[in-house]
Amino acid sequence: MADLMIQFPKLPEWEQQARQPTLKQLEQYARATYTPIGYLFLLEPIVESVPIPDFRTFADRGVRRPSPNLLDTVYLCQQRQEWYREYAQEQGLQPADFVGSMRLDTPIEQAATRIRQWLGFDLAARRSCATWEDALRQFISQADSAGVMVMCSGVVGSNNRRSLDPSEFRGFALSDRLAPLVFINGSDTKSAQMFTLAHEIAHLWVGQTALSNADVSGDDTNELESWCNRVAAELLVPLDSLRGELHADEELGQRTKRLARTFKVSTLVVLRRLLDVGVIRREDFWPIYQAEVERLLALQGAGSGGNFYLSQAARVSKRFARALVESALEGRTLYRDAMRMVGVAKVETLHELGRSVGVLI
Repeated sequence: MADLMIQFPKLPEWEQQARQPTLKQLEQYARATYTPIGYLFLLEPIVESVPIPDFRTFADRGVRRPSPNLLDTVYLCQQRQEWYREYAQEQGLQPADFVGSMRLDTPIEQAATRIRQWLGFDLAARRSCATWEDALRQFISQADSAGVMVMCSGVVGSNNRRSLDPSEFRGFALSDRLAPLVFINGSDTKSAQMFTLAHEIAHLWVGQTALSNADVSGDDTNELESWCNRVAAELLVPLDSLRGELHADEELGQRTKRLARTFKVSTLVVLRRLLDVGVIRREDFWPIYQAEVERLLALQGAGSGGNFYLSQAARVSKRFARALVESALEGRTLYRDAMRMVGVAKVETLHELGRSVGVLI
């Protein structure tokens, strides 16, 4: 809102109908707010809702109206999923048997073990990673190999001027046996993204499409969200393994960091599991957790941006990028449509994306 006030200083007068904007001003306002200009001439505002089940509402607070950035991200992922579903049907790809293979009464430990075994995401594999950021990349790669399109982006499409707000949403899952998809808000901290991915994968295993506020800090009042949170925590840090790693008389900060290195997860996940195992008292947990959130936020930098093509593949998922570039090269998908779905403007850029995911040499 503050940015809009700077760009449109007469906005309060427009809202109070003390002054009328010009057509040019209306066009500028529509572009700035990503609103169809025709909406601005309606007598009553159109209230758009998220087109998938929304589980972000908690007992003590509501969820605000979805932003254009959130809506456009969901719509874009639905378009990609629809394309990939048709591609999978044409190619005769086998459905993903794990989608919908569990129920909410599946025991937490059993659910986490089955997911871990399916993905190959065990502790031994994670120990080989140098950092838990490497473990996150491995987690995404394993999910991709298992058949899940994992899309991680902090912006709408490829528009770096439209950042996604992690306080509005952290991720969502679009359940489909031919085209299961998980989206992770890349604007969130890296530490939160690991848990979000685990949470959304749990959604796929029960066959539930959902927009979530995956939060390791506590159990949600919604049965589905609570189950997914608990499965995600057990998937990342099994309690039996955690108990075997506890050392007596170890200072909490030192213990948290050591266990984070051992399990290759964030310190936030470790704190939650220390609560679950009884090392941290419930009344002490929230201030400790919040202090760690603030510490991680202070450490989070903008970064260098990295390789464009690797970043773009992460935004659309390597599985989707490989299929799309291959289809365009074979003439089954128009280059125009392929470039639109991955957010590039040049054929050469699409080809470079293909090289980065191994489609072109």
